[in-house]
Amino acid sequence: MTAPDTPSPTSQGAHPEGLDEAGVRRLVHTFYARVQKDAVLGPIFGGRIAEDAWPVHLARMCDFWSSVLLKSGRYEGRPLPPHLALGSDAGEAQFARWLALFRPTALEVLPPAAAQQAIAHAERMAHSFRISIAIHNGDDATRIRPI
Repeated sequence: MTAPDTPSPTSQGAHPEGLDEAGVRRLVHTFYARVQKDAVLGPIFGGRIAEDAWPVHLARMCDFWSSVLLKSGRYEGRPLPPHLALGSDAGEAQFARWLALFRPTALEVLPPAAAQQAIAHAERMAHSFRISIAIHNGDDATRIRPI
């Protein structure tokens, strides 16, 4: 038991068991292998990422998710502009499918608490991106609800 004035491990920046660089790598590589084979998302990614460019993309996604989940600071970039450039390929159906692949992948490759943390981040990010895309397109973003 922790003394009342002692910060908990979580408040000190500790991560759930299994949420480490190896877990991030497993999550990213397993998830994007599924994305590449997916009937909805595969053609979108395949149309923009050449086969020989996937290792670079995966490394960038590992950096991104490491920064998001582990606060590593490894990702340098702005994730929204590439999504804005997708036009209709970044619509409700695509975000719903992205989450429908992400959630079970996280639950499969990470321990439960780590998976739930990753899923929560993914859900918030998808919601934020959908709102930003709607605003960018001049649509009514007030009607957007989490998926």
